[in-house]
Parts: sequence; C-alpha cells; structure tokens
Amino acid sequence: MTALALESGYWNALGEGVGAIILYCMIGLALMLIGFFAIDLTTPGRLRELVVAGKPNALIVSAAGMVSMAFIVVFAVLATGGVGKLSQGLIAAVVYGLVGIIAQVISVRVLEKVTGIHIGRTLHSDTYTPEVLVVAAAHFALGLVVAFAIL
Repeated sequence: MTALALESGYWNALGEGVGAIILYCMIGLALMLIGFFAIDLTTPGRLRELVVAGKPNALIVSAAGMVSMAFIVVFAVLATGGVGKLSQGLIAAVVYGLVGIIAQVISVRVLEKVTGIHIGRTLHSDTYTPEVLVVAAAHFALGLVVAFAIL
C-alpha cells in the first residue's frame, strides 16, 4: 500500500491561490458594476430601468457593454498576473480596470456622435432598431481594444 504524500507547503499554496481567486473575483465584480454604472451615467435615460422594462435596444447595448467590461477586467487581471505580490497585483488590476473603463466609455460616446446615432431615442424604442448593432459593436470592439492596450 502506498501513502499519498503531498509536498511541504501544498496547503498553504492552495489556500493562497483560493484567496487570490476570491479577491480578484471581488475586484472583477466591482469593476463590472462600475462599468455598468459608467455606461448608465453616460447614456440618456436610466439604462437599468430600460433593461428591466425589456426595451430590446437597451438590452443589446447593456449586454455588449458588460461583455466589453469583462474584456477589460480579464485583461487587467491577466496583465497583473506576473506582479510579484498579490497586493500589488490587486492594486494594478483596479487601476488598469478603472482607466480601461473610462477610456472605453468615452470612446463609445465619441463613436455614437461621429456616426450620428441618437442613442437616447434608440434605447427608449419599444422595437429593435438596426443602429443598435453599431453601438453594440462599438462597445464590444472598443472594449477589446482597451483590453489589449492594458497588456
């Protein structure tokens, strides 16, 4: 019969890894919420209320915005993975995440102006309107660009 032997320090390393996951998850969730509220604050009308009301264009823009924010958060965490101490990595993830969210939100608003899309009217519409795909694509694409810039 052979005994199962674990390396010395295994449980400490496992505990630290689990702790890091939990902390990065909390930071990721906070950044995702901040990102949603940043989109909400820079869009005409209360985006959350439009989503709850089932406005199709608001749902599409919110979903694209959340995916773009997730790109930014994931790349912020990825970029800080090589940082020596966990505390330094967490701080860098927060800073990169916040700067990325600001850059992405401003960029999307500029693109809406340049393309002439009246986002307020689009979001309040009870029916799907094709121009919402341009806004959703802008969120998605710019989130990806900002995410790669973080690296």
